[in-house]
Amino acid sequence: MALDGLTIHALVDELKNTLNGGRLLKISQPENDELQLTIRVEKEQYKLLISAGASLPLMYITEGSKVSPLTAPNFCMLLRKHLNNAKIIDIYQPGLERIINIKVEHYNDMGDLCYKLIIVELMGKYSNIIVTDLDGKIVDSIKHISANVSSVREVLPGRTYFIPDTMNKKNPLEISKEDFITAIKTSSLPTAKAIYTSFTGISPVIGEEICYRSNIDSEKPANVLDVSELESLFNTFDDMMECIKLNKFQPNIIYTKDGQDLIPKEFAPFTLSLYSDDKSQVTYIDSVSQVLEQFYSKKSAVTRIRQKSYDIRRIVQTTLEKDYKKYEIQSKQLKDTEKKDKYKIYGELITAFGYGLEPNATSLVAQNYYDDNKEITIPLDKDLSPMENAKKYFEKYNKLKRTAEALESIIIETEEEISHLESIMNALDIAVSEDDLKQIKEELIQAGYIRRKSSDKKAKFVSKPFHYVSSDGYDIFVGKNNIQNEELTFKIANGGDWWFHSKNFPGSHVIVKTNGDELPDNTFEEAARLAAYYSKGREQDKVEIDYIQRKHIKKVAGSKPGFVIYHTNYSMAIEPNISTIKEMA
Repeated sequence: MALDGLTIHALVDELKNTLNGGRLLKISQPENDELQLTIRVEKEQYKLLISAGASLPLMYITEGSKVSPLTAPNFCMLLRKHLNNAKIIDIYQPGLERIINIKVEHYNDMGDLCYKLIIVELMGKYSNIIVTDLDGKIVDSIKHISANVSSVREVLPGRTYFIPDTMNKKNPLEISKEDFITAIKTSSLPTAKAIYTSFTGISPVIGEEICYRSNIDSEKPANVLDVSELESLFNTFDDMMECIKLNKFQPNIIYTKDGQDLIPKEFAPFTLSLYSDDKSQVTYIDSVSQVLEQFYSKKSAVTRIRQKSYDIRRIVQTTLEKDYKKYEIQSKQLKDTEKKDKYKIYGELITAFGYGLEPNATSLVAQNYYDDNKEITIPLDKDLSPMENAKKYFEKYNKLKRTAEALESIIIETEEEISHLESIMNALDIAVSEDDLKQIKEELIQAGYIRRKSSDKKAKFVSKPFHYVSSDGYDIFVGKNNIQNEELTFKIANGGDWWFHSKNFPGSHVIVKTNGDELPDNTFEEAARLAAYYSKGREQDKVEIDYIQRKHIKKVAGSKPGFVIYHTNYSMAIEPNISTIKEMA
């Protein structure tokens, strides 16, 4: 669900009750589009995270901290200069816009009392954090928007701030019954869409919820609703807006079942009757901030890692695409060499039966003793003698034979490179921190895909494998990338430990520490589930997993990191479901 105006209204109520009267003790900018404000209210301290990320704009109170860069960005330095120790005197939302205004008072260099607005726009790719004076003059913003970027509104120091156009949407908190019915019945859109496109701050899921509570098909065109349906729709809408006005909120997260997993599906400031079926589970939480943090924490981390891994991912993907094309061409060329044996047979048959040919013959009809003496017609060059024709076919055979031998070797190298790059793509998919990305980048440097810069000194990595504990109490380690796979298998694992890996997909090496014990069946299955989940086959219903004791795993000299060989292994097909396996911090 998008962070809509209704959720922001609930968030503003929470922020106002918690932070009003507080002072800004610390201002940091952990990311280019993020601020973290430490606010002291009486004897309590709170951390307010504000993100203007295009893909995931957010704002909530958190107990966590983010590491800030050693040198603060210019926007952060400006805020520290103007707003350090500033007092929050109001937090409000204009209408139901996706905007939060924080009004602060502070003293300037002359000792005069001044006022500023920190304006947080949570509008998708248009999100921004803007500081203005009370006259609307922009002091600065975390993102500068020039006329070259937007012809509608410049966001630059010295410009006048105004709220972006809301496409003539009406404020739902101030709408009358007559105006509501007029707006809906004059729209030919589906009813749910007519609601969220007509009124500010309402998301598609709220439009669906209003229709559901009114017992109206959300896909039904709004302009065909009868009087009773319009009446019911307004009453539901009005009840919801009354709850908003009275700040009657029940923040919750809706989870849906996916096999044995519960996946966060939606969140809302009040109960969504739309998700009252058996496949959904609602968890109520006291704080809107906690709802947002819990719902988006994993998504936010993944989004950040995706952004930071973009350059690496692009290099790997580009190289992979070239290798796929190269492999296709090489395979076609190898298939073309399959006719080499035909030319060898032609040469031998001409040698055996060509003595009786007439001069300038264009073909030879002979019995092919390689194929049950079936009759075969062999094309001839009339300007060549029979022996010269035979020699020509033998030369073609030998040339194609040499080509096939070379291609077989080259294709193996291409397959190995594709397998290596696909394993790196899998490592990028499961990376959870910048340290994980640094380790992947180091592998690409060592493999020659990226040139090491003079500033890129080889450093010790703090990234560690995933650590799980089986239901029987055995430690299970999962490599996040090929460097960790190699280390796990050949340095951490003992000969008697068990090794697991996806049979048909690139994936992580999984090691179970046996402590000299015979493992229970359940631990085998849990380790196999982890190997399936941390492979490229995680979206499959079942993944085939090979497993074998570590002492039977061999490293091929000169091979890529993480590449091993083994024989006489066991196999099992298992679901990539790890929801019941305990992960250690």
